[in-house]
Amino acid sequence: MTQDTAHASLTGGNLPLEPNGFVGREADVEELIDLLGVARVVTLCGAGGIGKSRLAVRVARQVAEDFPGGVWLVELADAVRGDQIEPRVAAVLGVKAEPSRALADTLIDALGDRRLLLVMDNCESLIEEAARFCRAVLTVCPDVRVITTSREPLRVAGETVWRVPPLTLPRGGDHDLGTGEAVHLLLNTSEAVRLFADRATAASRAFSVTEQNAADIVGLCEALDGMPLAIELAAALCRVLTVEQINARIRDRFRLLSAGDRTAPARQQTLRATVDWSYQQLNEPERILLRRLAVFTGGWTLDMAEQVCAGNALWAEDVLGVLCDLVDKSLVLAEAQVAGETRYRMLETIREYAVEQLDASGEEPEFRRLHRDHMIEVAARIHRTIVRRPRPTWPEICPMLVMLDELQANVWAAVRWSVESAGDPESALRLLVLLRWPIIAGGRFTPADKWLDRLLDAAPEELTPCVRGDALALRGQVAFGQGDPDTAQIACTAAVGLCREAGLYGPLSGALAILAWVAIYQRRPERVRSLLDEALEAVRTVDDPWHETVIRSMEGTFALSEGRAKESQRSFEAALAIAHELDNHWAAPVALIGLAQVAWLRGDLVEARVRYERALDMLQDITAHWQAITCLSGLGRIALAQGDLPTARVRLIESLRLCIGTGQRLGVARRIETLAQLALAEEDDRRAVRLAGASAAIRSAMSGAVLPPGFGARMEELLQPARARLGDALVAQLWAHGQEMSQEQAVRYALQFDEPSEAPLLLGKHPVAAPLTTLTCREWEIAELIARGMSNKAIADELVISPATAARHVANILGKLGFSSRTQVATWVIEQNRP
Repeated sequence: MTQDTAHASLTGGNLPLEPNGFVGREADVEELIDLLGVARVVTLCGAGGIGKSRLAVRVARQVAEDFPGGVWLVELADAVRGDQIEPRVAAVLGVKAEPSRALADTLIDALGDRRLLLVMDNCESLIEEAARFCRAVLTVCPDVRVITTSREPLRVAGETVWRVPPLTLPRGGDHDLGTGEAVHLLLNTSEAVRLFADRATAASRAFSVTEQNAADIVGLCEALDGMPLAIELAAALCRVLTVEQINARIRDRFRLLSAGDRTAPARQQTLRATVDWSYQQLNEPERILLRRLAVFTGGWTLDMAEQVCAGNALWAEDVLGVLCDLVDKSLVLAEAQVAGETRYRMLETIREYAVEQLDASGEEPEFRRLHRDHMIEVAARIHRTIVRRPRPTWPEICPMLVMLDELQANVWAAVRWSVESAGDPESALRLLVLLRWPIIAGGRFTPADKWLDRLLDAAPEELTPCVRGDALALRGQVAFGQGDPDTAQIACTAAVGLCREAGLYGPLSGALAILAWVAIYQRRPERVRSLLDEALEAVRTVDDPWHETVIRSMEGTFALSEGRAKESQRSFEAALAIAHELDNHWAAPVALIGLAQVAWLRGDLVEARVRYERALDMLQDITAHWQAITCLSGLGRIALAQGDLPTARVRLIESLRLCIGTGQRLGVARRIETLAQLALAEEDDRRAVRLAGASAAIRSAMSGAVLPPGFGARMEELLQPARARLGDALVAQLWAHGQEMSQEQAVRYALQFDEPSEAPLLLGKHPVAAPLTTLTCREWEIAELIARGMSNKAIADELVISPATAARHVANILGKLGFSSRTQVATWVIEQNRP
């Protein structure tokens, strides 16, 4: 073919029309357009179904005007190993073979100095041929640009590899409002949700994204990893199923998503076919490693892969090379560094396929056991570091905790396998006990509570007394973190006996400290003192200054509960001194929080804020939800007290979201109560009363929950102004409405700022009644007499009632207000400025 003939052919282009709307990826398209300005060959790499081809065509269409020689799409989807690439390129470009001359040479001459763009799609079947062709083009044709799509890089000089990410998923918090505003936000911020909505609407004209189905759409898009092919296949089912039905069946995704575009290449018609094709392209070591990596849930490191996946035809020293090949082939993702190590993971669709292959190989039990044992070793390594002597510095501990955060899913997967498949509850409990400090300090109470309950319900003979005693102490500590005194008392009472018998003084001190906390709530000061003394003796027996900070902080909490501010401050300062000496960024914030609460009690809001902010700053690099929630809430209450309502809202909402994410029901109730106080300050009385009722309902629904000191008084302070403005009847109705909310409804209402319609005030479950905290007129009268320093007998004489009746009224007042002494009642009444 002559140069002139070639020139005549190479104009225009052959880009196909897009079959449906292109959704999302605006930032990706913009970045790739910029990249084409400086790179000669750009390879879009990614897993099958990730959207490489659509993205390549969209980018090519956007830059078409920059290429007078045209934009040409060369499809290689149906190519098989052994095919030649040059005939396919020539056919697209209209270049004909010349006698006695290699077609490759004719092609290069035809391209010459033309300015054109080649889009070579699905190069993985002819990867080496595509690399050779691109190398030749780069060498001789200076104005030709090439976009290739492939599941692995070409590895040719001058190539820029661009990994195609999944579609963006909803950001945390974007979909928990349950409002029309939230639906609008989802459609504007999540490419995955937009794609699902677009394709579902095409499949069913009756479909729309609503407040009712938004959560299921989000769950579905997250389960499918934002993979466009999977999302399109799922959306197509909206013609016969609701989103809720699709989401409920997504665990069996390969059977469910099995009806795609009949005109697409066979390997792209179903989700299974797409993944099957990729798996078949692997060599045997790659298949072995891929299926063994399926034992990891959420991610792994190179060290973990070498420790768990080696053996039986795969040497440990070969794992790195094979892992790199899987990354290149887009079946494994290499993500950002965590604690100095690269973290790897698989898209969930790929992992589920790999799990099937692992099961079919017969290797699953062996490698699940290796995975479980490795997680125990990781936990033991962290534990040894924490308790070793000389004491480790925080920079030594912190990276291990950061890595542990990334391994949480693996921990629970190892626990689950030990229980449900291996029948080995003791190994599961050993793993949890070794992670005591990360679980407690990190506020990881869920799902630790459920697993501990399940494991401890096993027959006692299946567990050694040592492991059972240690686990019972941990169960009590978890219950303490959740504000569940009944469970804490039962578990720690049992733990004390077993730990004494086994000589486990560390867990013993922890169990005794939790029993002291229960006694604080039971208002049994003598028992508290006795338990704390014994706990301190036990912790000194094992010379554990770390745990001593916990006991000292508990002493501070005890003194604070009785209003002894100076003594409380001394205890918290002692705890803080030990924590600083140990360089312990878990224990120091606990002491700082205590000192902030002492400052609050004294009315020094400036010092309280400084203490909370310092504690929060120390928690930035680690997961310590429990302490972070308390700091954020404390800062919100300080802002509220100072009249800074916008800051109060931001801090309290942050705190509530953390409580929701960690399953802390008591924390949710507390945060909603404070948001009720905020609503009152904003003069939104209806909202304030509803939230107050919802908070009280959450507390009352908790098994063994104890109302904190002054709870009733706080409710009265909140309800009294609302009654004055709205009237008793409406306040009672609003309170009952709040009481009928589920926790999920209460949270949604607390996080949104619009008032619901008045229709929900038509109640059916319960009769409309005044809040239980409400003092009757007679009780208010007696409370005022208490504030005047009158005894029960004097009150009886004043009101012409019997001393027994007066005593009963005083007891009711104490119970309703949540106080333990007449002095607290008197102080509260005076603060209310009642005559």
